[in-house]
Amino acid sequence: MDPVIIVGAGPVGLTLALALARQEVPAVVLDEGPGKDEPRPARTVVLREDTAALVTRLSGAPLDELGLRWTGWRSVRRRQVMREVVFDDTGEPAPLHIEQHVLTGALRAAIADEALVRVVTDSRLDTVEQERSGVTAHTRGPKGTWWRGSYLVGCDGPRSTVRKLLDIRFPGRTAVERHAVAALRAELPWPGQALLHRTPPWRMSGPSAGEVTARPLPDGVWRLDWLLPPGKDLVTPELLVTRIRETLAGWTDGTTPPYDLLDTGVHTVHHRLARRWRVGRVFVAGDAAHLLGALGTHGLDEGLRDVDNLAWKLAPAWHHGPHEALLDSYQTERRGAVAARLRAADQVLPVLRGGGGLRGFVPGASRGHDALLTDGHLGRGPLGAPGAYADSPLAPRHLEHEIPVGTPPGSQVTDVKVTAEDGSFVRLRSRLGRGALLVVLIAPGTGVWDRKHWVSAGIMPRLAAAVTALPHPAELLVAEAYPDAPAHTVLLVRPDGHLVTALNGVRPADLYAAAEATLGGKDQESTEHPEDAPPTERTDQRTGAEAGSPAR
Repeated sequence: MDPVIIVGAGPVGLTLALALARQEVPAVVLDEGPGKDEPRPARTVVLREDTAALVTRLSGAPLDELGLRWTGWRSVRRRQVMREVVFDDTGEPAPLHIEQHVLTGALRAAIADEALVRVVTDSRLDTVEQERSGVTAHTRGPKGTWWRGSYLVGCDGPRSTVRKLLDIRFPGRTAVERHAVAALRAELPWPGQALLHRTPPWRMSGPSAGEVTARPLPDGVWRLDWLLPPGKDLVTPELLVTRIRETLAGWTDGTTPPYDLLDTGVHTVHHRLARRWRVGRVFVAGDAAHLLGALGTHGLDEGLRDVDNLAWKLAPAWHHGPHEALLDSYQTERRGAVAARLRAADQVLPVLRGGGGLRGFVPGASRGHDALLTDGHLGRGPLGAPGAYADSPLAPRHLEHEIPVGTPPGSQVTDVKVTAEDGSFVRLRSRLGRGALLVVLIAPGTGVWDRKHWVSAGIMPRLAAAVTALPHPAELLVAEAYPDAPAHTVLLVRPDGHLVTALNGVRPADLYAAAEATLGGKDQESTEHPEDAPPTERTDQRTGAEAGSPAR
């Protein structure tokens, strides 16, 4: 079987390659660059709890040491603190702030030790052809050649060549927000805390929309973003240095502290959503499929969630043949989740960015605005929370013994402590991404006993037999407790951590039906549409290319 071809070697493409390798699926990554990334301290990403855990699990990299977990969050309007959040072990998980080239470097290091992944540098895609048995891609450059793959995924950014070759429309809004950006090393009054300062009381030189954000990085480095008003006003280096000095002085009682300017730039936010995310054996993911980022949100989070969703669906198709309903669900689920976030941002933008009018005098309006912005920056609410797949075509229907728990079906499960099959205590999230379904029994009291004392008692043998009979590999785990789940509840969890269902006790028929629905239903025969995968006229010796090698 030919490998999966991944076009693009950014964080999304590299993470997808690792996710596939963990499920024994080989991949070839076509990198149009030289294989390393230029350090840009002003180009950073913020990862939420689920996406940081995904990258850590796949790469094994110590992201908490490479980036910085915020100790807190403060929202200030003029001189008044409007909202403050403290992150600790017992409360809300802290976002992880990391330079993008550091993140990409960690992923490249993990791939260097992965035998199933091959990265080909200086390879720019210019042709994609499909037929029912696979995909053929051509690259130009010093290593230009033909490549043969089973599937192809375009992770090649906003100007995606894959998307253009497939003639997929990419409608949306241009320049929703613009920010002047600077990365600098300085001592600020709130070490480790991120800050959103709206309408600061000092005067700013040049164009300004009255909002500045400070996000800490390791080694005393900060990324500062100044929101710019609509338009194309030029931000010169001199103007940016003046803005830095004014801002730092405003935060330190009028005296500009010493600082070391490391990098600058202008970040423009666009909102776009591809019409189609799958055409036959070709998919798009990350910035090739969607652009978002206004109001403190971050698009890489959604790109990594694309990876988590797609990888476990490609794996059974690669190993066992067509799973068309399962592959089709990638577009339905992920496009729906991103579209919901874009709609939420479009609804809120006029309120938060409209300015003037009576809104500024309505009691409580400012606090409401700060709450919305906090949600975007911290990954909460409709602006920032991970999407749920409640209306997924993979959701099981009419389960007789389904019960409600603290997680709605289709949402991400809570990361509780569980006992694994080898008797070790691990976090539930650590068992994700291996391609297996997870079956979790809620059994209070088991944590104080050695697994050998209860694995053959009570309902465990019956549940173990039901798990063995499922139509897909599954791992049986046991948890002392789960939010709002009574004793003997059985949870079925997808490989990407979304809850399929919660059952009242051991119900083999319902468990089997739910697992079958999660894989796309009973009929897994190919339903490829001729217009999605047109037969190619190029059927010469390239179709016999060795897996993982260029077609000769």
